[in-house]
Amino acid sequence: MAEHEESSGGVPPLDEEAAWAAIVAGYGQEPPDPPGSRPFRPIENLMLPEEDVQPEPRPEKPLGGSVVFAPGVSLTPAPGPGPRDHTPAESRDDDGDGDGGDHFVPPEPELPPADTTAKFAWLAVVGGPVLLLLAVLLQWEMTWWLTTLGIGGFLGGFATLVARMAHDDDDEDDPGRGAVV
Repeated sequence: MAEHEESSGGVPPLDEEAAWAAIVAGYGQEPPDPPGSRPFRPIENLMLPEEDVQPEPRPEKPLGGSVVFAPGVSLTPAPGPGPRDHTPAESRDDDGDGDGGDHFVPPEPELPPADTTAKFAWLAVVGGPVLLLLAVLLQWEMTWWLTTLGIGGFLGGFATLVARMAHDDDDEDDPGRGAVV
């Protein structure tokens, strides 16, 4: 590689040796503070009031003096009522129940009754991990029956719930799945 070739545009190449020498010569020196900056304060003195801090002078004109408003808009409030003073009109109550009108009230959902097997399956699915977590938190001795009850209860309850799920694949002639020709 040629060291002193001119780069495009007629600019001589950067002298890398001189640049590295300047970097090494300036290593460890702190650059000067920018003008107008305050000197460094250690963390112990941050909560103490500063002696050299002057309160900022207030401008002679109030802020926003150069703002131009649209015609008819002023900084002083209008003498009459404004848009924030509006109150909605009283709604008519046709049905007499005092609620201010007809409102939709959704019906209470009817859940299917849960049988005893499903209740015990859910108890095992939730209770098995809770039992193991409780044993770990209270530092109980992890005996074979406690582990079997926790893990076996979860797996047995989960298998019971999966086995009792509704299977819709058996009904091939079900007309509820779309148009019947």
